[in-house]
Amino acid sequence: MRERRIYLLDPRRYRPEVIAVAFAKTSRSPEPFDVIAEGLSDETASQFHEKWVIGYGHASVAEHAVLHIAFENISRLAAEAIEGVRLASFTEKSTRFQIFNRESFYVPPEIAASSFRDAYLTTVERLFESYHAALEPVGRVVEAWFPRHPGEGEKAYRTRLRIRAMDVCRYLLPTATLTNIGMTVNARALEHGLRKWLSHPLAEVREIAQTVKAVALREVPTLLKYAEPNTYLQNSTARLREWAGAFPEDPHPLDGVRLVSWDPDAEVRFIAACLYRFQAMSFEAALARARALKPEERRRVLDDALGGRSPFDVPIRELEHIVYTFDCLMDEGAYYDLKRHRMMTQTPQTLTAAYGYAVPRAIEEAGMGARYRAAVEGALALWEAMGPTLGEAAAYVLPNAVYRRVLMTMNLREAYHLCRLRGGPNGHFAYRYIAMRIYEAIRAVHPTLAAYMGCEGYPSSEEIASQFGGVAHSRTAFPIPGGGSAL
Repeated sequence: MRERRIYLLDPRRYRPEVIAVAFAKTSRSPEPFDVIAEGLSDETASQFHEKWVIGYGHASVAEHAVLHIAFENISRLAAEAIEGVRLASFTEKSTRFQIFNRESFYVPPEIAASSFRDAYLTTVERLFESYHAALEPVGRVVEAWFPRHPGEGEKAYRTRLRIRAMDVCRYLLPTATLTNIGMTVNARALEHGLRKWLSHPLAEVREIAQTVKAVALREVPTLLKYAEPNTYLQNSTARLREWAGAFPEDPHPLDGVRLVSWDPDAEVRFIAACLYRFQAMSFEAALARARALKPEERRRVLDDALGGRSPFDVPIRELEHIVYTFDCLMDEGAYYDLKRHRMMTQTPQTLTAAYGYAVPRAIEEAGMGARYRAAVEGALALWEAMGPTLGEAAAYVLPNAVYRRVLMTMNLREAYHLCRLRGGPNGHFAYRYIAMRIYEAIRAVHPTLAAYMGCEGYPSSEEIASQFGGVAHSRTAFPIPGGGSAL
């Protein structure tokens, strides 16, 4: 019997395209991976990819070529597009842990070449000045709200207060704010991302895509050389925008989170999927057997499948057969965090001022309410003026405070992850509110399945909205343009 071997192909020794070929050749070669890699050169690897990946469409081979790309000083609006690549990993400069200096914003070429340039600079600078002016008085408010924990050191306490203050003040940061991103991605996913970015309506995103392609071609010269703008994406986007424009806007939301689609038979479907895995039967037969179970028997199956998990245990995959769709209203800052859950399907509306903006309670108690509103409403007014001429580029001036709508479709396994992670006490209050609204909506239609989500001890969405770090809350008067209403 041959000896088992498990080892790394050292990226310092082999280039990504060579590693991809070494893995690909194992389907036809009996040689060990390292022996195959030793027999390859950059030229032979390029020839292989030209023939098999590009010529014959065996694109999965490109998934073995992995790149680590550093993006520095790109706008948060552009970062939203970059992070739209689902099969990649990202780490980004945080608005919760760092204070952004007054010069940390991008001036897009669309605005720089327009008559709005001076107004844009003035408006964005005003947002940053208000952000910095709010940090100290808001810090005093949160210190009064959040006493030191027993045994908590001075340094840890000050760090916690600093984070709480920045959670509030970051509402003033515009989408033009500069950020840094670290991205780990394989060549196949990167090629898909490049096609989207090169087809994007914002010049900044297209410029970033050109630079990424040039940098990446040094390591994977064959796998990315045909990444070009995608006519289908450009045309379909333009045509769908025309279709949507034929209908009047209806921006007034009914609620912050609405469950708009779910499976009433979810519990039975989940149990049937569990039975199906361990017995030779059709899914129709598994459904019939699940329906025939007595209520106490169903509960025992659910407890065996989902009970006894630690906070670090991932629930079983059969939860993915249960799907929910939510129509959500959230501030841009909350969306910026929740968009990282890329395993769900998200359809965000184009960023707009139509839904108004949030006013954190700490801003009001710090005596900064008037200055905050003036800065935000100035940004909204400039957005309205720039929009007809500059289109999506006008959104650079909008701050995290503005609300946007996002359609989110997720399976129950993803919901377990999102609600437990984002609903926890250490998170930002805006996305904690959304996470708990999602949990509460699932609990309302599927209480037994929700019982295993691990959120029972968390504050409710109403408590989050009304407690210390929340925002001024209204159940009946949701945001309207310029109204300054909050979540």
